[in-house]
This record gives sequence, structure tokens and C-alpha cells, in this order.
Amino acid sequence: MSDLDISVFPKPFQPIGCKECRNPAALGFEFQMAFQLIVDTKEHRPFAYEALVRGVNGESALEILGKINESNRYHFDQACRVKAIEQASRLKLQEIPDCLLSINFLPNAVYRAETCIRATLQAANQFDFPKERLMFEVTEGEQIHDVDHLKRIFSEYSRQGFTTAIDDFGAGYSGLNLLATFQPHILKLDMALTRQIDKDPVRQAIVAGISLVADRLNIRIIAEGIETAGERDALTELGIRYMQGFLFSKPSIDSLTAM
Repeated sequence: MSDLDISVFPKPFQPIGCKECRNPAALGFEFQMAFQLIVDTKEHRPFAYEALVRGVNGESALEILGKINESNRYHFDQACRVKAIEQASRLKLQEIPDCLLSINFLPNAVYRAETCIRATLQAANQFDFPKERLMFEVTEGEQIHDVDHLKRIFSEYSRQGFTTAIDDFGAGYSGLNLLATFQPHILKLDMALTRQIDKDPVRQAIVAGISLVADRLNIRIIAEGIETAGERDALTELGIRYMQGFLFSKPSIDSLTAM
């Protein structure tokens, strides 16, 4: 979707604010966020917590995302940002030194980055959450209609002081092309690359190559889906410092898992 393409909006586009985003009736359904720890294994401290969509009764992200369509995509994307900031603030994430709040966003729901970020900034101000502690992830698997549009979003987010990340890197076929087009602050390695990496020299070689490229580009790497000590140790030997997975914590709705 280009900056000039407003055909996905049934009415002339109007950005919404924090108040509207917090109104579940306007969206048509309710949801909440669970938070999963991302660990700095070198410093043995929380690096970030990722906000993950869940139903109010614990329904899976898949069930909630199944309710998203072209008519409510923008409102849902905005509501996710506000909900994540509101819940994280209530759980006192901002009191953990240097810890980031990671939020997934839908690039095809962003009309113009500097306009669509309004509700996010309002929420950060209202809930006293430092905006420089926000990280925005876009998944490599998300169908990108306009790569230049995504590049403009990331450029604006960087200008605002946000951290940017490509999630699920290595899960699809477009990862290297995305990386050649723009360079985020962080790459999150998909679990397809990290699962049983301690037993797989091919995966070890691939991750070593990605790590070399990331180092040359001054990009940090987070390894996702870590479930065993063997995977953790193998990734540590490859120089991967930041990790996320059930070995460290499962997503939690009412608390932030401590180290």
C-alpha cells in the first residue's frame, strides 16, 4: 500500500487517538496482551518484553487475528499499540532499567507513519511510558504491498526514537531483500533456524553467516523459539546475545516474568 492509496479505507482517512483506541465497541471485539521476556544472556537481565495478542478469556492470537479484515485493520493496529503500552505501564515495565516494550505492527494498516503514530505518542504520554523504550516489529511473513512504504515507516519510527525490528527473519524468502532495502536496529531469527541448532551444523552455518552480516551492519540479533539449554549454548557460541523462548519464559498476561 503506497502513501497515496486510501482505497482500503471505506471512508476518507481520519487518524484516531488514544481514547478511541481504548474503546472496544469501536473495534467490535475485545482483546488483551500477554508479555514474553526477551533476555540479554550476557548481562543476565531483561532486554525487552514482547506484547502478544490474546483474547480476554485467553484465546489464542490466531483466533483474534482471524477477526481482522480490511475495514478494521487500521483500528486494530492502533488499538494494539495503545493496549500494549497501557498494560505494560500498569505492570511497571518502565521501571525495569533500559528494558524495551516490543510491539508488532501491521505495515499495511499504516497510512502515513507520522500521522498514524499519533495514538502511540498520546498513549506513551498518558501512561507515562518513555517513547524511546518502544520497539516495533514487522514480521518477514507479513505481505508487504509496498516495500518503499515500509522503509518510510521505519525511517519515521527511527526519527521518533523507536527501535525497529524485522521479526521471523529467515521464515520466508524476502528477508535478504528486505535487509538490502533498509536496515532495522534488530533482526529476530525465526525458530525454524534456531530449533535444535545445537544438533544441526547447517543451521549453525546459516546463523553464523547472518550474524556476520548483522555485525557488519551494526544490527543486533534476537534468537526466537529457544526451548533447550543446548540451543541456548550453541547460539551463545555463535555470538548471539539476545534470546526469547520457553526456556526463559512463557507469555504471561498478568505479570512480567523476572530473570
